[in-house]
Amino acid sequence: MTLNPLSWLEDIVSWILVQWHAFFSFFLGYDSGWSWAFAIVGLVLVIRIALIPLFVRQIKSQRNLQILQPKIKEIQQKYAGDRERQSAEMMALYKETGTNPLASCLPILAQAPIFFALFRVLNYGVAKQTPYGVMTQAQVDSAYHSTIFGVPMWATFTQASLTTNVLATHILTAVLIVLMTITTFTSQRMLIVKNTAKDNPMAQQQKILLYVFPFFFMITGINFPVGVLIYWLTTNLWSMGQQFYVIRNNPQPGTPAYAAWEEREAAKRRRKNDGVDPEEVKPVIAPPAPRQQPKNQPRSKRKNAPGQQNPLPGDSGTSQAADGPEPEPQT
Repeated sequence: MTLNPLSWLEDIVSWILVQWHAFFSFFLGYDSGWSWAFAIVGLVLVIRIALIPLFVRQIKSQRNLQILQPKIKEIQQKYAGDRERQSAEMMALYKETGTNPLASCLPILAQAPIFFALFRVLNYGVAKQTPYGVMTQAQVDSAYHSTIFGVPMWATFTQASLTTNVLATHILTAVLIVLMTITTFTSQRMLIVKNTAKDNPMAQQQKILLYVFPFFFMITGINFPVGVLIYWLTTNLWSMGQQFYVIRNNPQPGTPAYAAWEEREAAKRRRKNDGVDPEEVKPVIAPPAPRQQPKNQPRSKRKNAPGQQNPLPGDSGTSQAADGPEPEPQT
């Protein structure tokens, strides 16, 4: 007997599928392929809502990395010739500030086991009409015989010959693979172009993943059942919407998205203040008046100058002595 470490996760995935299928069966029918397709969409909603805390950690980690840029550059310059010491200092900095540089990959890493659990439920359970997880034989038979556009949920591109409609299987799986690849690329590019600063140390790694992930899914997608392709396409659409909301309303400082956010905030302030942005209006400070230097005047003129105090008693003799004796009156 082979030990399966994901058996508990397969039980959870299959249970969620069964619950959503029971809900959609009221509207679409028990054996309808759309009931199972929408059940997979419901699975995505449950999983992505559960992963929101990891997404929040991802955002915080990206912001911390941006704030730490000056210190990171300082360490890189200081220990440019010692890669081992540079790595040790960087790890110490991350530990001190509580920053995890790999947090941006947490949502993807957390989804990988769920992805493979769903793959096993569809590929080893439904495709072989064998109860898997918590699914009963009746539920497995329903999922096996249900189709969308004439294609069963367990069908893959490489095993289209096992279905009753080979052409429809090739077309549907090919379309889903292309859509999955495009949405993967678009969601990653949105994150890099709009919400990543140029000096972010993870920018280069993200650019590599921008092309690696879509290429990986395009190559391996030919072996994914239709249900798995629907799951990943729905996940990508969720990621695009979630990233669009975060990038628009809570962008990282120093990024193009942050500059656009500042412009929108300034426009809101102008609308509320009759076209004037209070943060752009700077108080006008008048320059100090130039100080006037007193002019040198003769003592005789300074006596009667405006604002000049009258000479004190006892100063007359001094003034007279300085200006000469007064003329005697004529008789």
